[in-house]
Amino acid sequence: MCGINGIFAYHSAAKPIDQAELVRTRDHMAARGPDGKGVWVADDGRFGFGHRRLSIIDLSEAGAQPMVSADGRLVVTFNGEIYNYRDLRQELERKGHAFRSNSDTEVLLYLYADKGEAMVHELRGMFAFAIWDTERGVLFMARDPYGIKPLYYAEGFGTLRFASQVKALLAGGAIDGARDPAGLVGFHLFGSVPEPLTLYRQIKALPAGHTMNVDATGPGRPRCYHRVAQVYARAEASSPSARGPARLAAAREALLESVRRHLVADVPVGAFLSAGIDSGALVGLMRDAGQSSIETVTLAFKEFESCPDDEAPIAAMVARAYGTGHTTRVVTKDEFQADLPLILAAMDQPSIDGVNTWFVSKAAHELGLKVAISGLGGDELLGGYPAFRDIPKWVGWLKAPASLPGLGTLVRRIMMAIDPARLKLSPKTAGLVEYGGSYAGAWYLRRGLFMPWELSSMLDPDVVREGLAQLDPLAVVGAALEPMPREGFARVATMEASLYMRNQLLRDTDWASMAHSLEIRTPLVDATLLEQIAALGAPAPATPAKQELALAPSIPLPSVVTQRKKTGFGVPVASWMPGAVANGHVPPYGYARQWARWVAAHQPTSAAAIRLAA
Repeated sequence: MCGINGIFAYHSAAKPIDQAELVRTRDHMAARGPDGKGVWVADDGRFGFGHRRLSIIDLSEAGAQPMVSADGRLVVTFNGEIYNYRDLRQELERKGHAFRSNSDTEVLLYLYADKGEAMVHELRGMFAFAIWDTERGVLFMARDPYGIKPLYYAEGFGTLRFASQVKALLAGGAIDGARDPAGLVGFHLFGSVPEPLTLYRQIKALPAGHTMNVDATGPGRPRCYHRVAQVYARAEASSPSARGPARLAAAREALLESVRRHLVADVPVGAFLSAGIDSGALVGLMRDAGQSSIETVTLAFKEFESCPDDEAPIAAMVARAYGTGHTTRVVTKDEFQADLPLILAAMDQPSIDGVNTWFVSKAAHELGLKVAISGLGGDELLGGYPAFRDIPKWVGWLKAPASLPGLGTLVRRIMMAIDPARLKLSPKTAGLVEYGGSYAGAWYLRRGLFMPWELSSMLDPDVVREGLAQLDPLAVVGAALEPMPREGFARVATMEASLYMRNQLLRDTDWASMAHSLEIRTPLVDATLLEQIAALGAPAPATPAKQELALAPSIPLPSVVTQRKKTGFGVPVASWMPGAVANGHVPPYGYARQWARWVAAHQPTSAAAIRLAA
């Protein structure tokens, strides 16, 4: 896991790159790579790569980056891990390629030499990388199918810049920090900024599952090579649903193989452990995959003691069942308030989440871990959220009234005139008829933060008007469903994975973990595993949620885990937040809206402010 960046003065009229800017951008990401740093600049001074290294595979200097191919034709800067790199290396060696390191980075160089841009179809892992092809004069950029690893770019005045972090690009000092109304509106609508938008006009995200070329004519259009919706649609067209023991056996084999792949490392791999099925089952599968020594870590809070939200006692029970070295890390309000400026500085884009990952990553780092397994993705893959039950029901109930012209708008206006808060209802209630009759609309009601008609009360009306002109929330959700899967389960799974998990959970996992120089691996967020599980079809309606995962370890999870009501990975932020929220003014529908407004108000507005916060 690393931090990468680069500058390409592609237009003949553009000035040669500023190497000091290249270094400033790179070193803003120092926490992403404390083990090494490097720079490569082309002889003509018009192209350069930067790299900060967190050494995980091949700890020697032979794995340092930026890395140049033996013939000098290709240069790569790479963030992530390629879990099938050994298999790929063997294939490339059979074709005559000679390797000088034992790194997965070098595999990327020769895989590109062998297959060109089609190389992305061969990769199993999490990645964001850029390859400079000196022979073709082309910069090739790629991002993994789920978007586990981030990659941002900015173009202007004949020069393209890219980096692993938005704030790193701004810290370089050459990018306009003007806010993008669509990004700001998107944050308030969803609780995270939907890609490819960012909070800044000039900076865009290379979308998950996309590649992009940049040559002397400038950046090309990002090209999609993977879509979650396409995987489900293809599976529905070709595979009958599997049931009973055959389904469980196939799922176990796929899950175990994914865990085995995610354990590839030259440093110890630990794990986050909660009281839930996902993390507990993964620890059990780590044992089954052959890892005999496992360090696990759990967070605990005094506010949760003797409450259902207290995961520490059950997590300790799971740790004993699997024989792990276990640590329970207590987090206090004082520590939260002391860390809050650091959290905001590390938060690369505004988010209503990520605090939990900040503290569990901090705890893992304190234990000396560089890598930790996380259960993120299990709910999206295996139907663990209530949304998998609720959204199809809502659509069934509301499809008919929603189809009547003007009824949804009328109901919304009446409800807002009454004010749902007076009835202790979420303002989302006003949009039930207007939005609830479609999968995209029902999902947005479930996951959205603010509704579009609420924004003018908290943002400048001109910003809202411009932002909504560029960003229609239902269009964002609907785009994730192309091509539309047939089954309701697949539709909800697609939206959860392509929107909530991608734009919020994975993004938060990246910034919060890398601030502590920790690599988080997610065996349940894996494109190969998705294809294998999707091929089994939707689980039977009466099947317990995530049964495939719960029954996968050879040593069963304790029954207290499998029978426990889902609570999520929580932190008592509502009682810890500064100002009005800490004084008890939390709306009945949750603290997330107050937290969102507070976070938005504390975003830096200039490169100087970002460098100062860092």
